[in-house]
Amino acid sequence: MRILLAEDEPALATWLVQALQQSGFQVDWINDGRLVRKSLKDSRFDALILDLGLPGRDGHDVLAELRDKGLGLPVLILTARDSLRERVNTLNQGADDFLAKPFELAELEARLLALIRRARGAAHPRFACGPLVYDPLSRQLLLRHQPLTLPPREHALLCELVQHSGEPLSKRDLLERLFDDEVDVHPEGVEVLVHRLRKRLEASGVRITTLRGLGYVLKEEPC
Repeated sequence: MRILLAEDEPALATWLVQALQQSGFQVDWINDGRLVRKSLKDSRFDALILDLGLPGRDGHDVLAELRDKGLGLPVLILTARDSLRERVNTLNQGADDFLAKPFELAELEARLLALIRRARGAAHPRFACGPLVYDPLSRQLLLRHQPLTLPPREHALLCELVQHSGEPLSKRDLLERLFDDEVDVHPEGVEVLVHRLRKRLEASGVRITTLRGLGYVLKEEPC
């Protein structure tokens, strides 16, 4: 799951990026409200963590623009402005959740997962495609109720696909989500991983299909 973090406190942002990455999230950090629009235009995110006190353009303006444009991206407000009036106004403005600083990381992660599940119309804390299930809390893949053990990159790729089951992810999407910390990585890297996963998933009940011009999509095999 890819998160956009709009936070202007460097120490907090650095810690939060590292902590969320260790929990399986991919996090892009920006420190100016004017950068939110460009970031959302350039890449696809599953949720936005938004500080209200951003330089350049404050969080209220950013949130208003998102909702005025009809963007349904889940937005979690993370702010030190912890008054009842601020909470009510922000939620009425279109925020999906509100968490005051200081906060516990476990609560933030739980709230993020809940927002993303609701946005995808799923109430269960797990993502599934036929017999393949991904539990984001344990970061475990299960195939027919048995743990599916894969090399780290293949595991990460399959996790992304099952979380977007039935929805194509382009090579660019996958490159950004899987190789954001590396340089000189080419699309062939994704192709190799997909080739390996296709072999591993033979006769599994799910398959990775290529949609020309759109990307890769994970589908349940017909019985």
